[in-house]
Amino acid sequence: MAGALLAGRSPRPYNSPMPATQSLDQKLHSKLDHLPEQPGVYLMKDASGDVLYVGKASVLANRVRSYFQKGSDQTPKTRLLMSQVADLETLVTRSELEALILESNLIKRHRPKFNILLRDDKQYPYLRLPVWENFPRLSIVRKVKKDGALYYGPYTDGGALKSTLKVIRRVFPLATCEIEIDGTAERACIEFEIKRCMAPCIGNQSRDDYHRIVTQVRQFLEGRDTELLDGLREQMHIAADRQAFEDAARLRDQIYKIEQTLEKQRIAQTTAADQDVIGLARQGTATDLQMLFVRGGLLIGRKDFFWPDAADVADEELVRSAIEQFYNKDGLPPKELLVPTALNEAGLIEQWLSGKKGAAVRIVAPERGIKHQLVLLAEENAAAALADHLRNEAIDHQAVEELKRLLHLDKVPRRIEGFDISNTMGDQSVASFVVWEEGQAKKSDYRKFRIKTVTGANDFASMQEAVGRRYGETEGLPLPDLVLIDGGLGQLSAAMEGLKAAGRAGLPIIGLAKARGEKEERIFLPGRKNPIILKPSSPATHLLQRIRDEAHRFAIAYHRKLRGKALVSSKLDRIIGVGEIRRNRLLKKFGSLDKIASATDEQLREAGLDATTAAEIRKVLAPIP
Repeated sequence: MAGALLAGRSPRPYNSPMPATQSLDQKLHSKLDHLPEQPGVYLMKDASGDVLYVGKASVLANRVRSYFQKGSDQTPKTRLLMSQVADLETLVTRSELEALILESNLIKRHRPKFNILLRDDKQYPYLRLPVWENFPRLSIVRKVKKDGALYYGPYTDGGALKSTLKVIRRVFPLATCEIEIDGTAERACIEFEIKRCMAPCIGNQSRDDYHRIVTQVRQFLEGRDTELLDGLREQMHIAADRQAFEDAARLRDQIYKIEQTLEKQRIAQTTAADQDVIGLARQGTATDLQMLFVRGGLLIGRKDFFWPDAADVADEELVRSAIEQFYNKDGLPPKELLVPTALNEAGLIEQWLSGKKGAAVRIVAPERGIKHQLVLLAEENAAAALADHLRNEAIDHQAVEELKRLLHLDKVPRRIEGFDISNTMGDQSVASFVVWEEGQAKKSDYRKFRIKTVTGANDFASMQEAVGRRYGETEGLPLPDLVLIDGGLGQLSAAMEGLKAAGRAGLPIIGLAKARGEKEERIFLPGRKNPIILKPSSPATHLLQRIRDEAHRFAIAYHRKLRGKALVSSKLDRIIGVGEIRRNRLLKKFGSLDKIASATDEQLREAGLDATTAAEIRKVLAPIP
């Protein structure tokens, strides 16, 4: 962050220990007496140096001291925070805008437990259209760059993205290949035969004609459907007047498909606007925030954020925190953000969002009209999502209570860790380790292991190694309340040996498996021959199945990735003249074996290959007839 300085002294690491000659209270009081009268960010820490809360202020001295004033009206959450604060760090910035950006970055970095946090930190896909190219093609990207291309999204729902691409490819004959289009290709691909591309690669379509299609795609994605449909109808009438009835019929079908798609996706409003709409719903201590993404008047997706305990957090703080954290990623803000409550710092946030977008962004809290109806729609979605969350929480609570009773555990298993093994006849053997915490997958704690000490297909020994490494090597992760192994007594015994080797023999551990030909899941316990048979409809059964299936999915995904890399390497290693450095360079440049095989002689020369090596590559990578 340009301009950010540690206040009043030379920089030192956030978690550096304080001098032993000065107590925590003395250090804290000294800092309170010398707070800067400038904008900036403050970090409140506990006695261990962990960041508890990150905040920003236009005047640091005034804001920070307000926390420590006697008789101040504080919420229960703030009182709990202050009871744990042992240290304070301040960072001065040149403006309130810099303080806002720095605050967002520090919250993302430290994930303080007293800040309102968004659990979701995914990078959502966008459609990218590089309009400056001679023959631009749509691609899916997860990072928006200031490169002159047009970006459409975010598509939080993968199904919505696939549906949009499917419509575009059915209706607009835009090229989808990745080859260089210069009109000199020998023949067109099958996309031309099924009339989904006009084959500019062989010179069958001019650049100007291709860009007319690009304009239509832009009109479709930007919600300019009146302009799009009027233009297509005019083309249809012209084709009919000159008796080009086949062209007229194609345009008629194209118009019909577009109208059908827009009728399904259009939401109730009159303008083709780009808007993100936020709605809130509360029930008891729980709160749900819903973001609807409207692009060109089309609802392209939504995102849901849930907090089980936010009773003492004001609506304004929830909305502001959600905006700052969500758009602090690489996401592209819309032209307008509709919110359910006025924001005190709306102007400052607008300035920040406008800088990210490169164009003006407005924040509006509508009280009537179409925009207000959109906020009400977001609130209805939030209320429905909140009911689902509370229902699922009740089921998850019932599940862990049932597990505690069934397994005779000392406490409710709020953190459960699951393991699975994946290999192909002993080749590329890997293990997965997944985490379920408070009823949800905690993917930030997932780990995967390449099995090192086992030769061949030995799942028992592989499980022993994986469990031993998790609890003997993995630092920084809390211990679970329950360990779940995918398998019966054999896998369970091996996992127990792993726990013993890691010095964690006391951890509660179970195996989960079905008997051959049976439908019921069975829990296997250490030192007990007969398993516990679970009821298929039991919440505990469903919870254990979800964890086991996730461990299985994660292990298979990692195994396939390694197996694919090994296959690529082995094929290229058979080619004389291609060593490890050249192999990695080829894969980095082309991305896959298929793209290397289909590369032109000129492209292979640019990659540093002579004619002999290029010919050998084509021979080795040629598809088997």
